[in-house]
Amino acid sequence: MLLRVNGTRECAESQILRLDYRNLVSAVGVRLGIPLCHPHTCRCGESMDKSGVHGVSCRRAAGTFSRHAALTDIIHRVLSSVNVPSILEPIGMFLTDGKRPDGLTLIPWSPGECLAWDTTCRNTLASSCLSSISNQPGAAAESRKRVHYAAMPGYYSLRPFAVKTMGSFGEDALQLAKELGGRLQAQSGETRATSFVLQRISTAIQRGNAASVLASIPK
Repeated sequence: MLLRVNGTRECAESQILRLDYRNLVSAVGVRLGIPLCHPHTCRCGESMDKSGVHGVSCRRAAGTFSRHAALTDIIHRVLSSVNVPSILEPIGMFLTDGKRPDGLTLIPWSPGECLAWDTTCRNTLASSCLSSISNQPGAAAESRKRVHYAAMPGYYSLRPFAVKTMGSFGEDALQLAKELGGRLQAQSGETRATSFVLQRISTAIQRGNAASVLASIPK
């Protein structure tokens, strides 16, 4: 369960949302542009300046896969908490191209449609993302996801879950998070359920950023 009951709820959420010292320093440093390390050569061979920003966008960034898995798992767990069974990386959805999203509900999420979601977290500071930031956060990533799954049958409702490393949500991602929070509130009675869901997602992003920065340091 995402939320526990009565007296243990506060303790459970505080533990889930807590960042250790190294993760907190790295996450805040990336966000505020505070020097995080001595300039050095990253494991990938590129130069790393004192800001540590290269670590977030490095092609060998250690936090990329863990962050993606954590975001997908959060959605999966919340669905389980509201009694909506789902599976990760479903097989057999497409007869032509074999593509599959990150997750799929086994019962309808909306009338007549099972929810299929696909997660992506783009680096806000990457040069390829700068042109789209001033427009709408996550819009380009969500559009690419829709094109990628254009062959998806109509009885599936595709919801691209696009977020940025600096914490901004795409329109579809924010809407899905609010829907999950609303159903969780109805299930548990916790009025802050939506806030908890958004905080867990944000914490997973920052943990991924920190892992990427720290992993850039040579052994």
